[in-house]
Amino acid sequence: MKQSSLGAWIAFILGASYFLIPLLATFEFSLRMLRGQYSFEAYRVVFEQTRFQESFSYSLVLALATVVLGVLIVVPAAYFVQLRLPKLRPAVEFVTLLPLVIPAIVLVFGYLRMYNSSSILPLTGSTLGTDLLLTLGYVALALPYMYRSVDTGLRAIDIRTLTEAAQSLGANSATILFRVILPNIRSAILGGAFLTFAIAIGEFTFASLLDRPAFGPYLQWIGSNKAYEPPALAIMSFFITWAVMGVMQMVVSGRRGTR
Repeated sequence: MKQSSLGAWIAFILGASYFLIPLLATFEFSLRMLRGQYSFEAYRVVFEQTRFQESFSYSLVLALATVVLGVLIVVPAAYFVQLRLPKLRPAVEFVTLLPLVIPAIVLVFGYLRMYNSSSILPLTGSTLGTDLLLTLGYVALALPYMYRSVDTGLRAIDIRTLTEAAQSLGANSATILFRVILPNIRSAILGGAFLTFAIAIGEFTFASLLDRPAFGPYLQWIGSNKAYEPPALAIMSFFITWAVMGVMQMVVSGRRGTR
């Protein structure tokens, strides 16, 4: 047992080192903007840039909208496929894997072809329409992760028994889905939301080709024009992203505790 415990600690230390050492090295380099001393000057410069504030707030709103829209699409679909159409499950799984196979640049060119100003649904003809198209693109990119997380959560509970019990009490489909099923797979949804948020907050290809002021293109721009600001921005985005995820976790845990 002691050897097993020692091996587990060694594996943990090696794994933590693999992630933490590059992060610490990036942080140390970001402090060298002023020659001969450590300072947070690079962080001050980044925070004061209007483009940073606008791009991050824009991507933050779109990332949260992507999480909400992804949950509203994936949860009902996965629930009804597992409950009523189990034979279609392999086909649905194949469809949800396509964003991993098809490059993002192919997807965005397809969107531009389908929704340009001369199409039946000209989403790119307005700012709101382009933002909606970008959000839908983020939902598509995150679909493999959100669907598998939700599907795993649904398979861990007996949805048929829960559905029949709720129906016997007079609940309709919407009530069953949002007041019975969804609370029981909250952890699975949160896991998918984490991955969806991380994908949307730093995505570059869709935002760049749709010409939107998102955080991904800003990261690329500052990385090609500055020296010390990019590592500072990387550290900041890392902690801001995890802070937002922590808030989401607290909200979910708080709601669970009130039930």
